[in-house]
Amino acid sequence: MWMSIAISRRSENADDYMTAGNRIGFGVSAASMTATWIWASSMYASVTAGYTYGVSGPIHYGLWGALMILFIYPFGKRIRKVAPKAHTLAEVMYARHGRSSQLMLAGSNVLGSVISLTSNFIAGGALIAMLSPLSFGQGIVIIAGGVLLYTLWSGFRASVLTDFAQVMAMLGAAVVIIPAVFFVVGGPQIFAEGVAAGNVTPQQESFFSSDAFMNQGAPYIAAVLAYAIGNQTIAQRLFAVREDLIKPTFITATIGYGATVIGIGMLGVMALYLGIQPTDGDVNNLMPQMIGTYLPVGLVALAFIMIIGSLSSTADSDLAALSSIVMTDIYGQSVGRKKANPRTMLLIGRLTMVVATAAALYFATARFNILDLLVFVGALWGCLVFPVIASFYWTKITNAAFTVSVVAALAVFLPVRFQWIPLEGAWALAVELLAILGVGVVLAIMAFGFFGLRAAIVIGVLATLVTLPFGLDFLRDYETLSGSLVAYSVSFLVCTLMSVRSGKDFDFAVIQKVTGDFDDETPSSEADGADGRGAASGATADGDRDLDADPVGGR
Repeated sequence: MWMSIAISRRSENADDYMTAGNRIGFGVSAASMTATWIWASSMYASVTAGYTYGVSGPIHYGLWGALMILFIYPFGKRIRKVAPKAHTLAEVMYARHGRSSQLMLAGSNVLGSVISLTSNFIAGGALIAMLSPLSFGQGIVIIAGGVLLYTLWSGFRASVLTDFAQVMAMLGAAVVIIPAVFFVVGGPQIFAEGVAAGNVTPQQESFFSSDAFMNQGAPYIAAVLAYAIGNQTIAQRLFAVREDLIKPTFITATIGYGATVIGIGMLGVMALYLGIQPTDGDVNNLMPQMIGTYLPVGLVALAFIMIIGSLSSTADSDLAALSSIVMTDIYGQSVGRKKANPRTMLLIGRLTMVVATAAALYFATARFNILDLLVFVGALWGCLVFPVIASFYWTKITNAAFTVSVVAALAVFLPVRFQWIPLEGAWALAVELLAILGVGVVLAIMAFGFFGLRAAIVIGVLATLVTLPFGLDFLRDYETLSGSLVAYSVSFLVCTLMSVRSGKDFDFAVIQKVTGDFDDETPSSEADGADGRGAASGATADGDRDLDADPVGGR
C-alpha cells in the first residue's frame, strides 16, 4: 500500500494504467514476470502434485511451467514488432481480424482471470483459516480487500512495482522454509520410513513415473503453453517491458519460477511420505497444514509472507488484466481511439476491478480444487493458441477461420474433457487420432518459435508418427490429456483448411494503425489535461469502423 501511494498521481494516464508506457526496465520486468507466474495457486497446485504423484509430481509441474515462460519470448518479440503500442492481445486480434475474434480472446481472458482471482482468494482464505482464529470466509475478504486497495488507483503500474517486493519476499522465504520443514520432519530418513510404512506406491517413488507424466506432466505442457500465449497477465507484461529486454526478462523468470515452484512442491512429497491426511480431506490445506504443524511461529510468519506475496502478485495482475480488457476491448475500440475519453477509461477500469473482486469472492466460497481449475482454463485457451500465433505470421488467416476453428475446438474439447460422451468405439478412435495429431501440433508450435517453419513441420510430423502406435487404445484412458490435445488439433485443422486457399493477403502494418495509445498526455502535463482526448498517430475513427465491417482487414 505504501509503494502504491508513493507512485500514485493525482491524475493517472490511461495508457500507463494499462502498460506503464511500454518502457519498464529489466529488474522490475523480470521480477514482475516471475512474481506473476509464481502465484499462490501454483504453489498449492505443486504441493498437490507432490502429494498425489510423489517425487516426480512437482518436477512435472514446475519444470514444464518454467519452460513455457521460455517459449513465450520468441513469439513475444514478433508480437511487439507487429503491435508495439498495443494493450491487449484481443486488441491486436481486432486489428487483425475484427470484432468476433477480439471478443473471443477477451472473453476467454475475462473467464480465466476471474477463475485465477478465485483460486488465489481460495489459497489465501485457506491459509488464514489454518494459521489464525479467523474463518475461511473472513480470510478471503481480507485478501481481496487488501489487493484491491493497493491496485485500484494506479492499476498496472502498482501491480508491476509491488511485484518486485513480492518476488523478493517469496524467493527469500522459500530458501528458508523448504529446508526447515525437511529437517524438522526427520530429514532424508522420512523417505525410507515412508516406503516401509506403505505410504507410497512404486509410481510415487519413481522420478520417471508414467502415472505422473500422463496425468500431470503431459496435460500441463499443453495447458501452460496455452496460458503463455493466451493469458492477458503475461501479454500485459510483454507489452510493458522495453522491447530489447524481452529475452533476458523471460529467461530470468524461467529460472526463478522453476526453482521456487519445484521446491515448494516438495512439501507435498514430504506429506505423502509422512502419511499425513489433509485437513477436512481438502488438498488445498496441505501447504498451510505442513507449515503450521512443523514450524515455529517465526517461520510460520515468514511462510505467511511468502504465500501472501505470491497470491497478491497474481491477484493484482488479474485485476490489472481485467481492467485493461474492459478499458480497451469493450470501451476503447468500440468507440474508436480518437473518441475514447481517457478519464472515462480510467473510471471503467477501476469499476471493473471492484466488480471482478466481488465476483471472485462469490465464486471462492465454492472452494474448487485449484489444480483442476488451472488445467481446465489452460485447455480452454488451447483452443485459441494456434489461431492466435498463426495470425501474427500467416497473412491468409481470415476472421471466419479464426472464429470457426475456436468454436469447433471448444465443441469437441468439452465432451471429451467432461466425458459427456463415453470414450468408446468409433468416438474413442476419433478422439485418439485427434489427440495424437495434437501432440504434433504442440511440439511444432514450440519448435516454430525458436527454429522456424521448416523445423516445426518436421518435428510435428515426426512427433505425430512416433505417437501413433502408442496412442491408439491408450489415450482414451486419459480424458484430461486427450481433451487438451484435441483442442489444439481441431483448431489447427479447421483454421488451416479454411485459410490455406484464402485469397486474403493481410498487411501487418494495419495493426500499428489500429492499435496504439488512447491518452497522449504525459505524466508531467497531467495537471493541464482536462479531458485527455488525444489520440496516437494511426487509424481514424472511420478507419476503425471500416476495419470492423471488413473483419479480415486486408487493405
